[in-house]
Amino acid sequence: MVGSSLRRHCCRLLVPVLAGTLFVGTAAAHGGSLGAGSRESIRIPTWLFLLTGGGAIGASFLLSSFVTDRLFIREFHGWGRDAVVPARRLLVALGHLAGLAGLAAVVVVGFLGPDAALANLGLLLVWVGWWAGFTMTTYLVGNSWPILNPFRTITSALPTLDRDYPDRFGAWPSAVGLLALIWLEVVSPLADDPRLLATTVLGYGAVTLAGAAVFGPTQWFADADPVARVFRYYGRVAPLTRDDDTGRLRLRLPGSALTDARLVDGLDEVAFVVALVWVTTYDGLVATPLWRGFATWIVGVGVPPAVLYPAALVAGYLAFFGAYWLAARGARRLADSYVSTRVLAQRFAPPLLAIAAGYHLAHYLEYFLSLAPAALAVAPTPLSGPATGEVPIGVVPGWFGALNLTFVLLGHLLAIWVAHAAAFDRFPGRLQAIRSQYTFTLVMICYTMTSLWIVSQPSVTPPFL
Repeated sequence: MVGSSLRRHCCRLLVPVLAGTLFVGTAAAHGGSLGAGSRESIRIPTWLFLLTGGGAIGASFLLSSFVTDRLFIREFHGWGRDAVVPARRLLVALGHLAGLAGLAAVVVVGFLGPDAALANLGLLLVWVGWWAGFTMTTYLVGNSWPILNPFRTITSALPTLDRDYPDRFGAWPSAVGLLALIWLEVVSPLADDPRLLATTVLGYGAVTLAGAAVFGPTQWFADADPVARVFRYYGRVAPLTRDDDTGRLRLRLPGSALTDARLVDGLDEVAFVVALVWVTTYDGLVATPLWRGFATWIVGVGVPPAVLYPAALVAGYLAFFGAYWLAARGARRLADSYVSTRVLAQRFAPPLLAIAAGYHLAHYLEYFLSLAPAALAVAPTPLSGPATGEVPIGVVPGWFGALNLTFVLLGHLLAIWVAHAAAFDRFPGRLQAIRSQYTFTLVMICYTMTSLWIVSQPSVTPPFL
């Protein structure tokens, strides 16, 4: 009976998904670090698919409000099965070895391998294998980074001081660290210079090992390390998650773990979630023709690029955070609730992780498929590598761009649903729960249209870098 009810409601919820995907045009994801310049513009009027995407988000909110109830929400998010992993200890040991081998390859090949970006295995491992490919597995399958993380493996074998991590620090170091890493990726030739990339990895490793040595690996990777927090949050979008109470792996419906009430606990963690959404947007925004024209004009009036890019990063982040905070204030007022704006900001932050995952998939899947053949080709001879002209590059079909728009929409649709479930969990009344979502839905519609616009733009190399 429960299963049939769940299937019936799921069929109804598929309507906005189909409405949002049948009328989008052809586009391609931003190529990212090594593939800038590969994206083409859409072949239908921009305003048409932007309105279609925004309308799909609005329609999904209305549909979820009218056709769902608390019983269905409990059925949907309460479903789960314990996942049995055979030879778990062996897989963990192999994961540790794979992480250490990957780190060694990045450093050794980065310093001793070919200078050409597409011929250097270390560089391809970081951008194609890790940041594109592995990151996609964290939100599509589950977060295995605690096992693969080579720095965590190293620190677990070293003595530590086990000092108490200051509570006032919270997630702020990881939020600042994430913004700094993305700024460094955008403004420096990390994607093209294997030596610089290897040096940066060693520098990041030194900071990580020092922090873990002082506070212990458990506290450091749980609170301060930005990469570990990114993957941990992305992992909550995935169907395979770890139960916080039992420690067992559990198979759930995608996004179900985002409704856990204590997932985002504190303003510092809200700040990190907003930063995760913004940095993915920023990485795509600076590769659009609009940004090229704006940056050329700003630099022309005397603002140096060294000031422009970090200023845009910080200003955009503050704008994103401000918009989200205003949405939380509006939700409190519309719901006529005694719950503080801060509590609502924490409760409605997890849905943003679904948005970030959808945009990352749209941003990097084509990039990964295009450059994975290059990584496979240079792997047999990592220290010499084939000539750059002999490195194979995958070519995806033209219709593949429509998938990128679909991924953006799916991420936002999942976010709408998670926000809907969070509202019913937070508020006892149905009308109060629905009204609390108005401002967040409006923000999501605006961001959906912005994301679709960025994905649809032809990719150009950021100027003055």
